[in-house]
Amino acid sequence: MATEADISETQMLLNYGEQVCMNLLKDHTTQKNIYWATDSYAERGEGYTFHDYITIDKITGDNNKLIRPRAVKTKEEQTQRVKDKAEVFTPAWICNAQNNLVDEAWFGRTEGLFNYPDPNNPQAWINNEEKIVFTEDKTWKEYVADVRLEMTCGEAPYLANRYDVVTGEFNQIAKYRIGMLDRKLRIVSENAKDSKEWILWAKIALRATYGFEWQGDNLLLAREALFFTFVEHYIEQFGEDKFNQNKMRIMPGVAYIISWNIWQMDGMTFGLPGHEEDIKRRLTRIESYNLELKKFEEKQEQLETLMNNSLLIAEQQGLAIPKRPQLEPEGPFEGYCLIKDFFHGVNLKKATLTTQDFHDKDAPKQTFASLLNRN
Repeated sequence: MATEADISETQMLLNYGEQVCMNLLKDHTTQKNIYWATDSYAERGEGYTFHDYITIDKITGDNNKLIRPRAVKTKEEQTQRVKDKAEVFTPAWICNAQNNLVDEAWFGRTEGLFNYPDPNNPQAWINNEEKIVFTEDKTWKEYVADVRLEMTCGEAPYLANRYDVVTGEFNQIAKYRIGMLDRKLRIVSENAKDSKEWILWAKIALRATYGFEWQGDNLLLAREALFFTFVEHYIEQFGEDKFNQNKMRIMPGVAYIISWNIWQMDGMTFGLPGHEEDIKRRLTRIESYNLELKKFEEKQEQLETLMNNSLLIAEQQGLAIPKRPQLEPEGPFEGYCLIKDFFHGVNLKKATLTTQDFHDKDAPKQTFASLLNRN
């Protein structure tokens, strides 16, 4: 189990296997790996430039701990990242205060929630050690399945509070962490009757937790944070021995869900970072298609007027029956980034849910842009 902010990818490979590491590096829009999307490592040469994919060999062995949380980077590195991408991380007390506001809105109350402000220190809080109480109109399962999103998530401090992203201080007790996923997993621990039910609802919590990030190294750190958050909450509830008995069965699926829900994206274009020209080409194609469609519809109206339900008049006027234009399939980088709706067709109020209710083939893929526009 990782017990510090800076995770060893080599140790993760040894402890959890290649499939977990491959899943945590997977990009589902391109069906390849996530890529660096930064020149912070370009001085290392081939394989480390902006558009190069992050592969297992690039971050393990001699390259172990190449990717490090911001808190353990040098001041020079931190300053350069601020200049390059305005990379500024939010301290835990602000994350907690804002997450509290989200929960207060969901529960419809301020009392009896996860923590409350310390009257003696505005940057601290006092944990609620009692079980969180739910009313009849809102159940613990509804809370766990309620969707949360952290935009431009960096190392995902709003989702998983394993460590303070500013100070690097590791938070030993999972129950009292303040991330949105942490809170969901606390609720699962307080209500699930056994390990099997815990795993099911903890995975539902993951399926309801989303975040996107530009830079590939931050994205991997965010994915790792959610991965080990799951591990640490389980161990705190059931013990390390039971976890070790089940980890090779459980954790590849956990990494798979995370690989879909924490994805690489430019939040301005909803496409892949550094591929603005591909998005422009896509928009140009769509504009061209819309013009052709408008001409088609105008010609149809002319035909309807002249034909009066007779093709002969149209032929005498020299008008051919138009063919409806088709939008050609998109290239690999022309589309917006894909995400998955894991809850499509799933009845969360069903008396007994199983993992089969969340079968991957039944979960539709869609662009984040379409989801945003729909809502």
